[in-house]
Amino acid sequence: MNAKPPLQPFPTPSSSSSSSSNSFPLTQTLTLHWASLPLSSSTTTTTTTKSKRPFLVHTTTNHTTPTDLSLTSTEPHNSQDQKLLALLRQRKTEEAWIAYTQSNHLPGTTCLSRLVSQLSYQNTHVSLTRAQSIITRLRHERQLHRLDANSLGLLAVAASKAGHTLYATSIVKSMLRSGYLPHVKAWSAVVSRLAASGDDGPAEALKLFGSVTRRVRRFADPTIVADSRPDTAAYNAVLNACANLGDTKRFLQLFDEMSEFGAEPDVLTYNVMIKLCARADRKDLLVFVLERIIEKGIPLCMTTLISIIAAYVGFGDLQTAEKMVQAMREGRRDLCRILRDSNSENLGQEDEGGDGDEDREGDVFVKLLPNCIESGNYEPPLLPKAYAPNSRVYTTLMKGYMMAGRVTDTVRMLEAMRRQDDSASHPDHVTYTTVVSALVKAGLMDRARQVLAEMTRIGVPANRITYNILLKGYCQQLQIDEAKELLREMADDAEIEPDVVSYNILIDGCILVDDSAGALAFFNEMRARGIPPTKISYTTLMKAFALSGQPKLANKVFDEMLNDPRVKADLIAWNMLIDGYCRLGLIEEAKNIVQKMKENGFNPNVATYGSLANGIALARKPGEALLLWNEVKERCWVKREREISNSSTSPPPLKPDEGLLDTLADICVRAAFFKKALEIVACMEEYGIPPNKTKFTRIYVEMHSRMFTSKHASKARQDRRTERKRAAEAFKFWLGLPNSYYGSEWRLEPDGDEYASDSV
Repeated sequence: MNAKPPLQPFPTPSSSSSSSSNSFPLTQTLTLHWASLPLSSSTTTTTTTKSKRPFLVHTTTNHTTPTDLSLTSTEPHNSQDQKLLALLRQRKTEEAWIAYTQSNHLPGTTCLSRLVSQLSYQNTHVSLTRAQSIITRLRHERQLHRLDANSLGLLAVAASKAGHTLYATSIVKSMLRSGYLPHVKAWSAVVSRLAASGDDGPAEALKLFGSVTRRVRRFADPTIVADSRPDTAAYNAVLNACANLGDTKRFLQLFDEMSEFGAEPDVLTYNVMIKLCARADRKDLLVFVLERIIEKGIPLCMTTLISIIAAYVGFGDLQTAEKMVQAMREGRRDLCRILRDSNSENLGQEDEGGDGDEDREGDVFVKLLPNCIESGNYEPPLLPKAYAPNSRVYTTLMKGYMMAGRVTDTVRMLEAMRRQDDSASHPDHVTYTTVVSALVKAGLMDRARQVLAEMTRIGVPANRITYNILLKGYCQQLQIDEAKELLREMADDAEIEPDVVSYNILIDGCILVDDSAGALAFFNEMRARGIPPTKISYTTLMKAFALSGQPKLANKVFDEMLNDPRVKADLIAWNMLIDGYCRLGLIEEAKNIVQKMKENGFNPNVATYGSLANGIALARKPGEALLLWNEVKERCWVKREREISNSSTSPPPLKPDEGLLDTLADICVRAAFFKKALEIVACMEEYGIPPNKTKFTRIYVEMHSRMFTSKHASKARQDRRTERKRAAEAFKFWLGLPNSYYGSEWRLEPDGDEYASDSV
């Protein structure tokens, strides 16, 4: 594995409209340029006192079908437009597209808007690519004002449904910048996608929601913007973003705003609240969400009960989850009573104390769930009817067994589900995939393959997730050849195309067997298939090169990541690059990257400092360790809590871990920087990390036991080393070695004076 594989050139993401590309281009940010305001019979221009520019509000009430799209009253300029419009009205979208591509003339507003709308409504990869090509052409010709809000809104919805969230977001933002107010179904679909995405998606969802609602509030007459006002679905989407972020304060603020726009909480709103309780570690409040739903007379759905069971599974409270499922099997309606009793049983196991953050969260939940305060004054309500468990309920509990490593219980539940009389309780592909996951987690790959074969035999088709779990199992057991064979079976026999997750697993598997060339081969194969890499893809490939001692190749991958507009480099990627250089002791290069990282708005974390510390130890540059320790010391959160500082420009507090502090202490002891070593071990003890005194004692005895023993040192030299000697004695005192502080107490013989002359 010493050979350095050549890094093949990464193809630059293209905005081409070719339908052969496997990904809808996401690289363009729309900018609408108006020569004049496109007023028409379907557009109302309203200027408010708070806004200096007009907003164009399209009054289309139905935003889901192209049959109801409002069209401008402008007549076609020529026969080509008439032909194109006739084809569009007859729903001959394919012929209309051909007519558009064969014409050198740019159609008018009506034809272009309707063509984009109908292409978006088809919601296929080819149609979306075609719609995007129209946007690209209009952008290049500075004619985007020819499209109305309906067409842009439908394109945003279609793009978000296809998973092209960044592109959909850029459309909505461009509409807002240009004065359009998109239909609520358009912008809320994008908010929903952002809320459920990773990275900074939930935070972007909050920003987009705020941008729309701020503009809506500028209109004194709400009827003018009735189609853009947030509804319950829009609030559910943004509340989901808050729940994913664990932002209880913002959740409460938005929840209280719903009445302002006439949006009433529904059962989905409270399902999201269940997620918030789980993120806030408030298991005791789950029952009160259920009681609140019943109290307000909101129709209950099975998803609510499944969400509660899943929350208990996430907390590791399988006993309460089992009680819920058993009560549902028995047709009982007193689930609230059962959950309250479980709360009482668990009360003694919970910490009685709480910090300020918990108190503030408690205030939020008191406002969200006022019934939790008066729970002792009324009996738990009954469910409106009995709910029999279905396959989703059983599978949710089964996932709890899987996560707890209870393989036998997982398989047992599968057998029990097979014997159920109710077909709704029979195992489905999710159930079988959960069993496969449990077996893979236990390392039982042969049994997992047997379950896969059984799925094929009984007609329950495995999906991509099932195969990805098996791929991960083979890779974890270092069986890369079996993983490759499974990948072939997946594509050829099951006719399931691998996705980016499949290739990320294989790339990571190559890392486990120290095969950086294989990792690069899988990465290039993925891109050759037209599968765009994700942030994990880039970071995993960087890891392969970093671990194989090829930081320059890791740096090249990182540069490609920065140039890919579909992904955003995060702190993990920066740390991986830094670690690659530190593994070779290239401290100066690593420090330069750290500086670039800071300039890009990322503050080093414990992993960053840990890599630097290891690199410094490898390079044997103890002076760098002192500089690093000073930076770490300044950011220690214990020290920050003691200081009164509200500087917003300072980096966030840091909580160092054992690996970082132990490495720094090791370097300082070896370099005889005993004063700094004592500072570090004091920090370790302050954080409850036990220093390894045995190791430090061995290092001291082997390297410094004869320190300061020279009898021929000049007086000036002896004076200079007084401070170092004092620090050495203090360090020996901490280790428990003989020292000048309590040397007499270490004499084993009453008359012995072996330590009195020790001038260490």
